[in-house]
Amino acid sequence: MAVSRKMADMVAGGSMIRKMFEAGSQLKAQYGEDKVCDFSIGNPDVEPPAAFQRTLEEIVHARIPLKHGYMANAGYTETRAAVAAQVGKEQGVKVGGERVVMSCGAGGGLNAVLKAILNAGDKVIVPSPCFVEYGFYAGNHGGEVLFAKTKPDFDLDIAAVEALVTKDTAAVLINSPNNPTGRVYSEATVRELGRMLTEKSRKVGRNVYLVSDEPYRKIVYDGVVVPPIFPHYPHSIVVTSHSKDLSLPGERIGSVAVNPEAEDAQLLTDAVILCTRILGVVNAPALMQRVVARLQGVTVDVEVYRKKRDLLHGALTEMGYRVYKPEGAFYLFPESFGADEMPMVEALRKERVLVVPGRGFAGPGHVRIAYCVDTAIIERSLPCFRRVAERLRGG
Repeated sequence: MAVSRKMADMVAGGSMIRKMFEAGSQLKAQYGEDKVCDFSIGNPDVEPPAAFQRTLEEIVHARIPLKHGYMANAGYTETRAAVAAQVGKEQGVKVGGERVVMSCGAGGGLNAVLKAILNAGDKVIVPSPCFVEYGFYAGNHGGEVLFAKTKPDFDLDIAAVEALVTKDTAAVLINSPNNPTGRVYSEATVRELGRMLTEKSRKVGRNVYLVSDEPYRKIVYDGVVVPPIFPHYPHSIVVTSHSKDLSLPGERIGSVAVNPEAEDAQLLTDAVILCTRILGVVNAPALMQRVVARLQGVTVDVEVYRKKRDLLHGALTEMGYRVYKPEGAFYLFPESFGADEMPMVEALRKERVLVVPGRGFAGPGHVRIAYCVDTAIIERSLPCFRRVAERLRGG
């Protein structure tokens, strides 16, 4: 075999998101860009804030020694301090720059964290539906994901998570606002999760980490606020990126913040730093580190996404789709007409509308619609969604 058995299995499983994205590319080549409605991938269509362009130009033209050179593995001191100050505001806890590690996006950060905390055979509990890559990330480092089904409204089911915690549990990994559902977990829910993990950690004889993946923290609607996790559980880690809040997915700039109250917080931080080197994602991009250091707290115009959410959610609901109204992120996760979502996915594909099967997010019976697209695409898709609903309703 040309590749390892593990990788052969992963390739065979693949990413539903990427498969649908590639199918969309083929349809666009066949019929034309304006004849396809591609909702397959969460690629922000909102331009970065004007402050980003100004800051980028200033730094590009500034005379800075070793502007593009190596830096300390954890990142520039001034960038880590700026990120720590922002994390401290969000978490309501004083966080020093020494507890922040700059990463190559949230994906790079999560891989570094999981490599730092996982022993072979360890388990990571993930509420489902969830981001498709988590299983691959845990598998990279000898771990295994266990899915804890959420409630019908996609809120955390604390009892379901608790039932899975054993001596082999290394972490619980949450994502709020959630991809693919858009659910934001309340502070009461986070508080209860922290209480449960404190009790279970004592019983199983190890500190179970709470890892919060937060790239959508600032993409929220209707006055919703994403609650902190640091005050509610000491053994916690926040991983984020600027892919969504600054619309910079291609720049791969993110960070890891370790709760200063965590036991062995220094050792944990040092391990994450070392893991960035071991994984080959050492040194987050230098230019972007300098830029985002000046843009903490700056966010894209979220109102643009809210209008798209309301347009699509309102139309689908009127057509008879059952779909939770997201509090954050930029995805809808409607139920399919029937337990198997593939007939709906295929019916939409024939209408040249690309969505992702829910099974790719451990959420079968649903499809994911990424509405971070031009409003004209949403409007063009509505007759297609209506025809599919009329065809499949009651199936």
